Amino acid sequence: MSNPATDVSPKPTASANPRRRALTTIAAVAVLAGGGYGAWWALYARHSESTDNAYVQARVVQVTALAGGTVKAVEADDTDHVRAGQVLLRLDATDAKLALEQAEAQLAQTVREVRQIYTGNDTLGTQVAQREADLKRAQADLARAQDDVNRRAPLVESGAVGREEFNHVTAQLASARSVVAAAKSALDTAHEQQRSNGILTDGGSVESQPQVQRAAGKVREAWIALKRTELLAPVDGHIARRSVQLGQRVQPGTPVMSVVDLQGAWVDANFKEGQLRALRLGQPAELVADVYGDKVVYHGRIAGLGAGTGAAFSLLPAQNATGNWIKVVQRVPVRIVLDRAEVAAHPLRVGLSMTVTVDVARQDGAVLPAVAATAHPDRTEVYDGLEREAEADVQRIIAANLGRVGVAASTARKPA
Repeated sequence: MSNPATDVSPKPTASANPRRRALTTIAAVAVLAGGGYGAWWALYARHSESTDNAYVQARVVQVTALAGGTVKAVEADDTDHVRAGQVLLRLDATDAKLALEQAEAQLAQTVREVRQIYTGNDTLGTQVAQREADLKRAQADLARAQDDVNRRAPLVESGAVGREEFNHVTAQLASARSVVAAAKSALDTAHEQQRSNGILTDGGSVESQPQVQRAAGKVREAWIALKRTELLAPVDGHIARRSVQLGQRVQPGTPVMSVVDLQGAWVDANFKEGQLRALRLGQPAELVADVYGDKVVYHGRIAGLGAGTGAAFSLLPAQNATGNWIKVVQRVPVRIVLDRAEVAAHPLRVGLSMTVTVDVARQDGAVLPAVAATAHPDRTEVYDGLEREAEADVQRIIAANLGRVGVAASTARKPA
């Protein structure tokens, strides 16, 4: 039996228990953190790819002068919102108006000249009929003179008809023959004139004649040149990079400003090449813009993967076959289209930074489009009416000089 007074076995100190509890707590936290990270990776991280190397892009439509001239008015400035078809710039149109007036006058004169040719057909037809009548009359006179000679020739020998009278009717017969020959020649000449004039009018109406078409083409050209002194906005958007001033002389093709379609903005996310294996067309994505922070989340989908890396299409592509080589991880731009309603509620600007997270759980999408696109989304119709308006002006002038003013007056209008 032990003696308590002589028992010297060690007893736990007061500091040992807290240390054990701390180590236990740390181990538990580590296990929980590892489990949480594993659960996060299994449920979310392995089904997503993220990058913060993403930037907002949009259509930047450069507006260039379609005709040369002096800037008369600038109707839009930087940051302004414009609609498709709205006038952005006006050039001095004095020379263009004069050219149009001259072309219109030339067309009117040409139409009248061609009308005169068509009228000549009727006149020449009347002349042919008159020459035919003259020939018939001359032939009748020749037949009568021939009968007179035939009746008197047997009577000359018997003395019943004098020699002088016989010579007189013989002279009338010769004269009648000359008249018939002249009438035939006049009829042939009239037929030649009619055929020659008919060559100029072959092919249909006055409007279809080559000289009228040539003059009409000059009017269309002058009309379009006049309308091009007004530069129109090709798409809806905001004005940027205005580089033209009043009084400046511009030449065709001179850039004057740009129109940025912010409503149709998209994001180019530059993923690393190792991340591309999981990306497919149509996969959903969530995006956060630095300008709004985490409170605003955009939703989009992958619309396309770039055909090459950024380095391959750079101004000075890398020459990896020369000198020492260091591997650099390449990135490929991935286009992500955004929800237009969300972009309208929280507008973006070209070049803003974005953070993109793509849900790659679905792998049934294609890496590249299987078929070519049947229609391109970039299209404008603001220039489609120029040809119709020019044609209406041509028809108005032709109708006015053909006596059909009332027919075309309601379908044409003069340019401002």
